[in-house]
Amino acid sequence: MTTDSVEMQDIRGLEIDKTVKGFADIEYIFKKDCLVNSTSSDAIRWYTKDSSHDALAPIPPQQTTNVSPLSEFPILELKWKRNTSYTRKYAVKGFFSMEDIKTSDIDVLTQSIRDLTLHIVKQVDTRIYEILDASGNQTFATTAIGGDQWDAASAAGDPVKDLLHAKSLVEQKGYDGNRLVCYLHPVDARNLLSWLIGGKGSSIPSFASEKVRTGTLMNLLGITIKVSPNATQDQAILLIPQRSCTWKSVWNTTSAIIDHPGMGKEIRIWEEGEAIRTDPNSVVKITDLQT
Repeated sequence: MTTDSVEMQDIRGLEIDKTVKGFADIEYIFKKDCLVNSTSSDAIRWYTKDSSHDALAPIPPQQTTNVSPLSEFPILELKWKRNTSYTRKYAVKGFFSMEDIKTSDIDVLTQSIRDLTLHIVKQVDTRIYEILDASGNQTFATTAIGGDQWDAASAAGDPVKDLLHAKSLVEQKGYDGNRLVCYLHPVDARNLLSWLIGGKGSSIPSFASEKVRTGTLMNLLGITIKVSPNATQDQAILLIPQRSCTWKSVWNTTSAIIDHPGMGKEIRIWEEGEAIRTDPNSVVKITDLQT
């Protein structure tokens, strides 16, 4: 007969905080592409400016090249817009009876903790997507560029042309279009993959056959494709990781255990912060992906 030690009996033996943080690190989709830094205030003051270098006009109007000797230097007027955002707290808890802790299979308890964590992860990622999807992005419809939706009959649309146009919009604003990430809902990712394999995309050398073999779509035209059910159907959002959006963190994904002697233990999981889209011109939304 073996005797359990306190740590083996106790839910603490599952290393709750380590489980929560490790699981969150894997499950976050959108937060991974944010520049993450901390804040100690619930009010965040931040600034945006026009990313187009051509928008900077000398004051007074004069040339900034071939400046004559001993002349005054031209002054460029930098225009900034001040914004204020407020942090949001995301929290959830679960309760495990002392009987469940003592008798339940450890995998059941671990999965329960992961489910609680997943709820927080989903809420945070959803908020980041909402900020990225807010008005102010560069936006166009598939019907205006590629000719039709991505699931149109006879592969009448052209996702490649749509994505290349989105890339060019970012580059025209002075950003690096070779680092783009594209967020798609699983339905739209399916339509894109179907077009690439069975539609006009099948003419791309070695591309279609490779996607049939792997069954996944990871990179296209230098754009990383990411799929999440948190993304909105019928649209694609392209952004530059670590540049387009910042997550201001008050609390990272954190857990705590509260003892209730004779009853069990309460697990609390929370996170607090807010997403800010600092560079809206580096974000492009493609609409009307579905017929």
